[in-house]
Amino acid sequence: MDKPVIYRLEPYDPAGHRYRVTLTVPEPDSAGQRLALPAWIPGSYLIRDFSRQIETLHARAGGRAVAVTKIDNHTWQAAPCEGPLQVEYTVYAWDLSVRGAHLDETHGFFNGTSVFLRVAGRESAPCLLDLEPPRGIDGWKVYTSLPEARGYAGAARRHGFGRYLAPDYDALIDHPVEMGTPQVARFTAHGAEHELVFTGVAPRLDLARIADDARRICEAQIALFEPRSKRAPFLDSSDRYVFMTMVVGDGYGGLEHRASTALMASRKDLPVQGQQGQGDGYRGFLGLLSHEYFHTWNVKRIKPAAFAPYSLQQPALTRLLWVFEGFTSYYDDLMLLRSGTVSLADYLRLLAKTITSVARTPGRHKQSVAESSFDAWTRYYKQDENSPNALVSYYTKGALVALGLDLTIRRESGGAASLDDVMRLLWRRYGRDFYRGKPVGVPEDALPALVREATGVDVRRFVARYAYGTADVPLAELLAPHGIGLQWKASLNIPSLDVRTRKQADSLVLATVLEGGAAHKGGLAAGDTLVAIDGLRVDDSAGLEQLLAQYRPGDRVTVHVFRRDELRAFTVRLAPPAALDCVLTAK
Repeated sequence: MDKPVIYRLEPYDPAGHRYRVTLTVPEPDSAGQRLALPAWIPGSYLIRDFSRQIETLHARAGGRAVAVTKIDNHTWQAAPCEGPLQVEYTVYAWDLSVRGAHLDETHGFFNGTSVFLRVAGRESAPCLLDLEPPRGIDGWKVYTSLPEARGYAGAARRHGFGRYLAPDYDALIDHPVEMGTPQVARFTAHGAEHELVFTGVAPRLDLARIADDARRICEAQIALFEPRSKRAPFLDSSDRYVFMTMVVGDGYGGLEHRASTALMASRKDLPVQGQQGQGDGYRGFLGLLSHEYFHTWNVKRIKPAAFAPYSLQQPALTRLLWVFEGFTSYYDDLMLLRSGTVSLADYLRLLAKTITSVARTPGRHKQSVAESSFDAWTRYYKQDENSPNALVSYYTKGALVALGLDLTIRRESGGAASLDDVMRLLWRRYGRDFYRGKPVGVPEDALPALVREATGVDVRRFVARYAYGTADVPLAELLAPHGIGLQWKASLNIPSLDVRTRKQADSLVLATVLEGGAAHKGGLAAGDTLVAIDGLRVDDSAGLEQLLAQYRPGDRVTVHVFRRDELRAFTVRLAPPAALDCVLTAK
């Protein structure tokens, strides 16, 4: 067995937001040890350059300094030396997101991709992590799905500082850590322990309500994939699952891991004690929780071949994100319905919102969800003012493709099969034993054959037309036999400029000019600052709507804008309101 690689992490400067990491390599490469920090984090498909936050780095061996040279943006080369090699470095941690690392006097959080250098050639060696408490701050505890290093000296106790163990580097960076004094709730789902950890100011948080809703969602998902054994998937790598939520004034996001997830939620969206009813914000939070938990199967264990294993120094390209993110986006809200945490009426509103989002994206006629998946690194994660005209989301349209597949399978099989059968086959073949043997990912062109094997239904034409082509999924036709009516309406019954706006200081700026719309034809451009329409000042979206309500479609108006520092005037013929808002009703 390989000797363990040892990491020691200390939150040594909370006020300056710095971690100190000491890495010990017992048997460094005789030709000189290479060390590298991941360039991106799985689940977020953009080169993040985490190495830019390493402020200082030096090495020693045998009591002597060892020269270290940076050889590219993410990689260092140590001079040849006799082991053990000890590398000490500081990491600046002031990224309050689910992707990076954050530290102040109230808490510490980090993803391993931000703080743990990879030891080239030793990726399969066990990794010991020694977590140190902050000096001068009492009462902090540790919350992570990374197992305690039982059997090793200094092994941590549950929620304590001390030694933790990962079987290899890939596991080490897939168990984020939260340290501090959060609010915590616990529940079991089909016998598996789960923790809900809330960091940040959240007075009177109704932990019991959140825990009960989360339990029902988790149980529904476990039963979907393992209807007989009801065995939770993360038990292959941890004895518990941890939901880590950072509560902020305004924020939303999530990132999946193999036995945990990092979430960000707005304070106003979380229920407080005594609060009745269920608002849109809380339903959104439950949908986020459901989405990230579903990833425990779909993308953390069932993976595209391009992710088995991950190549973290450069983009890992796949055309299947519409399956891994899109299918997950379909099931996240569906699991709310199946678990009883939302009503059918609420579920239909959530589904209608997704359909509306896709309909409002002209780029869906140019880019398929397969292309969107492949271009995630250079286009989807680098959106600009023209993106709605050029792109489609593999999340939202991917969810509609999943819905269409599900309804098609049900129709063609006479109700004998569904997309659930496909997910269970994917789980048995690619996911259940992913971390127990040689990892195998889903081939790029495998889905139609897998659907036919699982259900007997041939979906090759469907996948070609709606996933690899740009046609709209015929949802009205597919939903009708299930008693669901689909209608379209305009969000506002007033003439339109066909633009999207954003407030900037005391002005209203054109964020996007929709291709082929009134503003586009009239010469307006994204970035223009609206000044006036027919001589009347415009300074916010409400004022714009009030002005446009005085006109009829087809009327011509004079629009004054500032383009950079130049005052420009354009004549625009107003368009009729577009009927792009979806309404679903149960008949």
